[in-house]
Amino acid sequence: MSTIVAGCEEAGTEHEVIIQPTHGWIPVNLREVWEYRELLYFLTWRDIKVRYKQTMIGAAWAIIQPFFMMVVFSLFLGHLAKIQSDGIPYPIFVYSALLPWQLFAHALAESSNSLVANERLITKVYFPRLVIPIAAVCGGLVDFAISFVVLLGLMVYYAVVPGVAIVTLPLFVLLAVLTALAVGLWLSALNVQYRDVRYTLGFLTQFWLFATPVAYPSSLVPETWRALYGLNPMAGVVEGFRWALLGKAEGPGPLLVVSVTVLVLVLIGGAHYFARMEDRFADLV
Repeated sequence: MSTIVAGCEEAGTEHEVIIQPTHGWIPVNLREVWEYRELLYFLTWRDIKVRYKQTMIGAAWAIIQPFFMMVVFSLFLGHLAKIQSDGIPYPIFVYSALLPWQLFAHALAESSNSLVANERLITKVYFPRLVIPIAAVCGGLVDFAISFVVLLGLMVYYAVVPGVAIVTLPLFVLLAVLTALAVGLWLSALNVQYRDVRYTLGFLTQFWLFATPVAYPSSLVPETWRALYGLNPMAGVVEGFRWALLGKAEGPGPLLVVSVTVLVLVLIGGAHYFARMEDRFADLV
């Protein structure tokens, strides 16, 4: 939405506030989102507090979920099925992939349902609606930071020393967040109009997990198909995260290039669709 500011009578002149739908191919007014950064902060902090309110172990859930998934994968896939792990101890191999995946999956679930969950806020006051899914995505970074401490402990236990590529680690965290936001923009806008989106989200997340090299390396995919495998943007994110953190000699290469290209296209398309639907949210939600 575009806004012409004002709204008061001062020194004999009147000012009006005009709110209009966005036109053209520039889908997002980032300057307006920045002006509402304080609201973004409070919505993010509210989501974090609500998530662990009246829970027995609080933020420890951020560690329990990926840790026990690591144990299950290590037992059945690493020990029994003998899945390759590119010479890296399987527990740390899978845990290092579960961290960006859990960040993505949680952010996707929260952002997809964010508009419907904030129905009262949307129908009462104007603000750039994009703030809501962004806040839902940012809330997952706290869980990621908590569970990352366990990964550092595993690295010490298995004597894994990262290389200079570790300086790129924040980039892959950002890519995971942007991937969740890109898909979340599509699903959150669709969820306002079609409420059965939430019923497909669980299946989508489970399918996406097994289509991403979390429990197995991308090297199992034939070389000729690996670039095509990068059409899944999380494949490049997970492999890049491992490469940056665990000191693998070979980088994600073409896989990452394709993943980032797809991510940019999905993000631009999602932002455009979100902006086109924004003027209907208050009526439909």
